[in-house]
Parts: sequence; structure tokens; C-alpha cells
Amino acid sequence: MKPVPRIFRHTPSPDPRPACALTIGNFDGVHLGHQAILARVRQEAQARGLMPAVMTFEPHPREYFATLYQRPELAPTRISGLRDKLSALTQAGIQEIFVQRFDAHLAAMSANSFIEDLLVRDLNVRWLLVGEDFRFGHKRSGDIELLREAGLVHGFEIRTLADVADAHGHRISSSEVRTALAVGDLPRAEHLLGHAYHLSGHVIHGQKLGRTLGFPTLNLRVAPRCAARSGIYVVRVLGLDEKPLPGVASLGVRPTVEDGGRVLLEVHVLDDLPGTRALPYAYGKLVRIEFLRHLRDEEKFPDLPALTAAIAEDARNARAYFAVHA
Repeated sequence: MKPVPRIFRHTPSPDPRPACALTIGNFDGVHLGHQAILARVRQEAQARGLMPAVMTFEPHPREYFATLYQRPELAPTRISGLRDKLSALTQAGIQEIFVQRFDAHLAAMSANSFIEDLLVRDLNVRWLLVGEDFRFGHKRSGDIELLREAGLVHGFEIRTLADVADAHGHRISSSEVRTALAVGDLPRAEHLLGHAYHLSGHVIHGQKLGRTLGFPTLNLRVAPRCAARSGIYVVRVLGLDEKPLPGVASLGVRPTVEDGGRVLLEVHVLDDLPGTRALPYAYGKLVRIEFLRHLRDEEKFPDLPALTAAIAEDARNARAYFAVHA
């Protein structure tokens, strides 16, 4: 049984705390490259009697600066929300996760303060793994050489890791995952992630329009700047039954029935459980939606009959997919 991880949303108290082996990064998507880093941290922590730990940031630093300078186009899309990130870090065996709020205070922190106040005093770092191009502190003034010098003074070891590549020598990165998702290339995204791309969330009440059209849906809120391409997908639903349920989903702003621009994930389960066609038992439940195939882009239809016909065709295509990929 894995130990329950400790998640810190604020800097922990500098009171005596276990020494840790730490890595620092955004870890958006926790792809195979990230997983290699986390495995190294876990191995070194075990060998040295340290706590395996991660420092990550919320929001992404590039998102913070894009907002600050009113350049939203510079903010990266998000592969996964914070919930899915924390879950993936936990599955990788990380026992302490420090979610560092990236704000004006952190952006203005000097490189020396980042080392002395955060890494040494607050986190008690004894072994640190970062990328070869890691920069930190105000205006990215800190570098690997500064970390090495500080390690000699404060008693922590610094290691760097080059980019992780796949079997074909291609670099595995969050940017590559975002590109694959942006064009609906789910096989490529799965190759980079090591698993099917997924989003999770609690089922919320919607307008009940799908039910009146004969296609009841589970509705999930989606975080802004979702990396996945808007459109219709073949999906699997986990968390409602002992086995995954086949479904077809719409990810987008629902242009036929809504003008508000809010992104929503609507999932129609193809084989509803007996007697629960409207799935009333699902409200409030935490579910995970795995994306298997991109069927088509989001489209605005002239009326509800045309929308209904398109949904029926999407459901037929999804059933055909599952007939082949059972």
C-alpha cells in the first residue's frame, strides 16, 4: 500500500521536517519524460533515506506573465488540470508535493532567496534534480552553476537531466503533447503520455437538452485553455461502474445552443446501466473521461433537428469504433 502523499498549497513551516530529494517543474500532463524524472527522484530518495518530493507551480509561470502583460496568446494551453496532475504525481510515488503559487512575490524573489528560503529553510532539500536549462529567481537570474555553489555551502547535491527521448530519438515534452492534442492526434498524445489522454471532474447539472433530444449527457466543467482540440470524440467513462463505459463526447462551447463561450465536456454513455438512461445517479460523482479518437470538429447547426441527426451519426461512429476496438 502506497503512503498517502502530503500536498502543500502553501510553503510549509520551517520547523524540523524530513529531508527530501526534490525535483522542480510544471509537470503539465506528467508525460513519459516527466515519469522518467520522477522515477529517478524516487530511486535516489530510497537509496539515501530521503522523502521523494516535487515542487510545481500554479499557475504556469508563462501564464502568469501573459496575464500580467495582457498577452493572453502567450499563455500555454493546459494538458491537465491540477487535480489530474496531483493524481499522476502521486501514482509516480511522490510523497510530498509543494504547489507553489506563482505570483508577484515569487516572480520578484531573488535567486539566492529562492535557494536559501525555499529550498534550504522551508523544504530541507538534500538532493535536487533539474533540467540542464533550469533557470529561477527574479528575471531568471539563477542557473545551474549558482545551484552547485549553493549546494556546497548548504549541503545539498545537485544533478541535471537531459531531455528524455522516445525509442525513435524524438524529444518528449509538454509542447509535443500540446501539439498532438491541438490537431486531434490522440495516438501521438498517448505515445507521449504513456496512457490515453484524459480529463477528470465532478458531474454537474446542465440544461438537460441532451435528454430531451434522446441523448442524455454527463456534463463536466473544463479548465480554461484546455489543450485538447474542440470537437466530438470517442471516449471511455471511468468512475461510474466497475468497468469503463463506452461513450461519445463533445468538447467545446456548444455553438448551436449557447453563445456564452464557456467550454464544457458533455458525454453520452452509449450503453447506459439498466433503468438509468438519464444517469441521475452520476451527479456529483468524480469521473475520468479517456479520449480515444477524434471524430470531427465542433460545428454550428442551423436547428435542433440537424443537431440531433449529427449526434446520432456520432453515436453510430462511436459504436463502430468499439465494435473494432473492443
